[in-house]
Amino acid sequence: MAGDATPPSSPPPPAPELPPGLLAEYLESARAQLGVLAGLAERLVVAAGDRDALDALRRETHKVHGSAGSYGFMEASRLAAGMEATVKDWAARPDDPDVERGSLARWFVKRLAELLGVEEPELSVAPPSGPIRSRPLPRVGPPPRPAPRPPTQAPQRQAYQRPVAPPARIVSPPLPPKPATPSPDGPGAPVVALADAALVPEVIYVEDDAALAELLEYGLRAHGYRFLAYRNGRDALRELLALDVRGTRPLLLLDVDLPALDGYSILGALERERPGTYRVVFTTVHGTEEEQLRGLEAGALDYLVKPISLRVALEKIKRWVGR
Repeated sequence: MAGDATPPSSPPPPAPELPPGLLAEYLESARAQLGVLAGLAERLVVAAGDRDALDALRRETHKVHGSAGSYGFMEASRLAAGMEATVKDWAARPDDPDVERGSLARWFVKRLAELLGVEEPELSVAPPSGPIRSRPLPRVGPPPRPAPRPPTQAPQRQAYQRPVAPPARIVSPPLPPKPATPSPDGPGAPVVALADAALVPEVIYVEDDAALAELLEYGLRAHGYRFLAYRNGRDALRELLALDVRGTRPLLLLDVDLPALDGYSILGALERERPGTYRVVFTTVHGTEEEQLRGLEAGALDYLVKPISLRVALEKIKRWVGR
């Protein structure tokens, strides 16, 4: 019928390496993130120069840029990348009266919902004022195990829990540190003692985006890696300085843009305090030539540019780890 609105574009099919359960959990977390974005848009409608809202909007669009493409929603990822660049420009000129920031932010939320194939959020309460502390997205992981059924009834199989061989070997959450003792070989830094080199993680990743973190967790779990995961830069550095790796040189996937302490600062501290202990690969949405050269010159082994393909990332991890 003439004049009808164009129906929302359908989301692309899920990436073949993702089980249906994991994709569904990502879309559920994306709905929560859209609610956060909608609240920020309303704050900008009220006050276009709200610096806290602009900073929070930049962080959230940065996360969507990396995670949406990694789950197969490339057009949504490109949209978020453009919005992230726009918000950075807004933040540089917060008092510019000629920019309809709230209206554009509202359009971004609406279009992003269409590209992800989810409903546009409706604000039931007024958006908060004051500094924003972004909450982590809901955990993207396997659903709880079903309750035991009578012997005559076979247990229900879950889409996410596919069998793998060999069984996954995981150090997650991170091992609790034992009382620190000075290392005779190090520069006086405390080292956490591990009973055996087989307990040392093969891969450690530091990623503040919950959706991307869970995607990596799924892939590493399915391929039997021992791994540790951190969401905060300062917490990660404290543990990395204290971990006894038994000469194994774990692979460290290090996000550049982290809360509390950025990836470059973490790498610099590790190079000073524990040189050669970790093989560092930066993960970032900023894959320009200048950015990659900066990381390589700082001592990184390589770069993994977001959005990532899980299949490609796992193949690279296998080579970096030396399997």
